[in-house]
Amino acid sequence: MDTIIGQGLDRSEGRLKVTGAVRYAAEQVEFANLAWGVLVQASIGKGSISAIDSNAAQQAPGFIAILTHENAPRLASNKASAMQPGEAYPLLQDNVIHYNGQHVALVVAETFEQATHAAALVKLSYAEEIPLTRLERATDKAKKPKNFRAGDEEPDASRGNPAAAFADAAVKIDETYTTPMEHHNPMEPHAVIAAWDGEAMTLYSSTQAIAGSQKRVSESLGIPLDKVHVVNLYVGGGFGSKGSTWPHVTLAAMAARVTRRPIKLVLTRRQMFTATGYRSKTIQRLRLGAAADGKLVAVMHDTIAQTATFGEFVEPSGLATEMMYSTPNLAVTHRVAAINVGIPTFMRAPGEASGMYALESAMDELAYATGVDPVQLRLINYAEKDEQKDLPFTSKTLRECYAQGAASFGWAQRSPAVRATRSGSLLIGQGMASATYPSNRSEAGARVRILSDGSAIVQSGTQDIGTGTYTTMRMVAAEALGFPYEKVQAQLGDSAFPKAPVSGGSQTSASVLPAVWAAAKAARAKLLGLASGPSNQALQGAAADDILIADGVLSLKSDPARKISIHELMASAKLSAIEAKETAKPGSEKKNYSAHSFGAHFAEVSADPDLGEIRVTRLTGAFAAGRIVNAKTARSQYIGGMVYGLGMGLTEATEIDARSGRIVNASLADYLVPVNADVPEITVIQVPEADTVFNPLGVKGIGELPMVGVAAAIANAVYHATGIRIRDLPIRPDKLVMA
Repeated sequence: MDTIIGQGLDRSEGRLKVTGAVRYAAEQVEFANLAWGVLVQASIGKGSISAIDSNAAQQAPGFIAILTHENAPRLASNKASAMQPGEAYPLLQDNVIHYNGQHVALVVAETFEQATHAAALVKLSYAEEIPLTRLERATDKAKKPKNFRAGDEEPDASRGNPAAAFADAAVKIDETYTTPMEHHNPMEPHAVIAAWDGEAMTLYSSTQAIAGSQKRVSESLGIPLDKVHVVNLYVGGGFGSKGSTWPHVTLAAMAARVTRRPIKLVLTRRQMFTATGYRSKTIQRLRLGAAADGKLVAVMHDTIAQTATFGEFVEPSGLATEMMYSTPNLAVTHRVAAINVGIPTFMRAPGEASGMYALESAMDELAYATGVDPVQLRLINYAEKDEQKDLPFTSKTLRECYAQGAASFGWAQRSPAVRATRSGSLLIGQGMASATYPSNRSEAGARVRILSDGSAIVQSGTQDIGTGTYTTMRMVAAEALGFPYEKVQAQLGDSAFPKAPVSGGSQTSASVLPAVWAAAKAARAKLLGLASGPSNQALQGAAADDILIADGVLSLKSDPARKISIHELMASAKLSAIEAKETAKPGSEKKNYSAHSFGAHFAEVSADPDLGEIRVTRLTGAFAAGRIVNAKTARSQYIGGMVYGLGMGLTEATEIDARSGRIVNASLADYLVPVNADVPEITVIQVPEADTVFNPLGVKGIGELPMVGVAAAIANAVYHATGIRIRDLPIRPDKLVMA
């Protein structure tokens, strides 16, 4: 039978999505008695609520209830987990205002329109204080993080004597790079339907973490875990913003309990800018010391990132720097400054996206300072192992990424001189940067059921966030079973299925698919054991490796005439299904190895020297990210990540009014994301790699890797075109014209 893993298959749900047949969280179930919730948010940046006047709202048509800090049920717990600090958001438990846009009330009415109208009638009085809303004004208050990466990593790292080595270096780069606040902006807004049935509740929630939402709501409301059922069949994008259980989920559950009615709550686009996290703004100082030939002798990377006054999230921008290049002397620090904003969260490639922009920009500056080609500079400083952890990599195929990417892009034909290439009146520039993202894996479970008609069902409590998990689960199960792909169906998105981790950190494939493989192999073994057992004369005593499964029939390879259908076999045993459930989890590989995926980006831009307009005309990415399960959906992930990085480089920034803390561009009309006209020709190269050290299938994750380094490659191309180095993202025309 042909190998299924590695083929390029259409996604299972593709036709349903393009025809509009898919039902997302807010659409999954119709309730006859459904009520709507609409949130009221604070309009000041700091202070407290002194009075709430809801009289007009209560007289409005369709009004059912209003929850405020004065009457909301007291929570059993509002303590955030170490990895989900965003879950510490205020939940109507007191009158303190931490930032502009904080939820201060939830209005429930019969219809969405009535709830929206009633919410607009709620009047709040405040005791207002002056907010601190700019990271630049809080750097003197920056502190060492208390809970960096949930305690799994130290915020500071060092080796050798970097300060002395930098002082003595023949070539020095000492620059500061800044990245702005950015928001995820998935197409599907955050949404939830909360419905109680006695003392049990069901949540239809748009989430990247079904098991996490189940646990969080259980703890917050003080109800047993098995009394919380979470369903989420499809996610219309999340990019990290749906990894936490944000306040609207818990508030909807509270309102449903109070009103004894199912509650639907869908955030507006503006509310998604203040209620579901964002990428933290960073100020990063990079110091590179090198010999005249470009060999690094010292690297120092210091990050200050913003966080909230009521919780801590740290953008780990320097982690990639610790392992990316070979140097005997290194120092990395992380500091956070609390200001009056919502708490940041994981946004596609957290830390690596912002940190590698700074590092790869500094490496480009070093290339020009030493006269060494940017690709060659990276090869000169190639790290054969993780020098900070003193561990070998589980796999590293970065050299091949550089080689194949450069060859495809035509890097050898590039003139190294700045402002040397033109197309008519436009300046043309080419730049490159490295990409990396850690390979993550968590414990996950799966169940496989072989049915009497020769088909199979594979189940896991994971979620498909748009990456093609339905399809890859089917592919892996089919190959492990020896069944045709068409005979296997995947079911996921339900907390009733075996537990799986959050779809974040590019870990779903690496976590869930080994569990699917193990469960399918176990189910196949049970089927073959039944076939060769004493009750089946056709294949009695047959060795497992001598049994062929094809078209729902088991036969002997050595004697094809001896055969029996799966239906006949299971009917004789009075079985309707054969089932196996397995769990796969990491072993000691994290202790003995350093696990990462790698890649290389090459970008070409055109620049109008008079108007400052930048257009990316070509992007090429070469990536090595373990064994590829579905070549087609993998390519889509790579392209999507590169477009995401283009937005980081050229368009995206969240703007705050410093006086009030209000986000002034909280819409897709004003928050600029790349559209079709912005996206150039994109070439993706999937460099073969199988990492069986990391997991038995050799699979890593790819969702975040391709956006890392894109912004730096574009910034480096802009410098090559114009001779202007922009160290403050995004690169917009005004920065070039005014430089």
